[in-house]
Amino acid sequence: MTTQTIPDLGPTRMVIDGASAMRLNWLRAAVLGANDGIVSIAALVVGVAAASSSLSAIAISGVAGLVAGALSMASGEYVSVSSQRDAERVLIQRAKEGGGSGEHHLTNAWHAAGASLAAFVVGGIIPLVAVLATPAASRVIATFVAVVVALTVTGYGSARLGGAPVARAMARNVVGGGLAMAMTYGVGNLVGAAF
Repeated sequence: MTTQTIPDLGPTRMVIDGASAMRLNWLRAAVLGANDGIVSIAALVVGVAAASSSLSAIAISGVAGLVAGALSMASGEYVSVSSQRDAERVLIQRAKEGGGSGEHHLTNAWHAAGASLAAFVVGGIIPLVAVLATPAASRVIATFVAVVVALTVTGYGSARLGGAPVARAMARNVVGGGLAMAMTYGVGNLVGAAF
């Protein structure tokens, strides 16, 4: 296993092996994509469900949001990681000019984009199925419960894979998602009442 030393950018110096760097890049993109898919689509369909009981309106908005969100996440990841990769190349060149050598593993923008897109779709399907498969009277509650469970699982999984505290990761996922759904439900109610 090769080790990459990142050039000294301050008082601390990081050493990350190539496999860990790739795993962290994939993990970050996948967790962000899954959480964004879960929360974005849940908030969207809960907001629409608060404004209208029309199953077709909820389905159209949910599917359109799923496609738009997945493509947006993939595009954003590609652009972001490409910029990061450009900066990594500059740092590696500076390190080589300073006498450093060795094998360097750069982040892969395509891997991040693919992980984010796939994770967004998988995450977004959860609230979409919950809202569409539930009778009108319990759509919002069922979606909320499905989303809390999904966000708890992604929080737990990301913490375990990243070696971080589990309770904090689960709590921030659930609180953030719950707030997003509550706010869009309120806006949906207001807009639905106005029209």
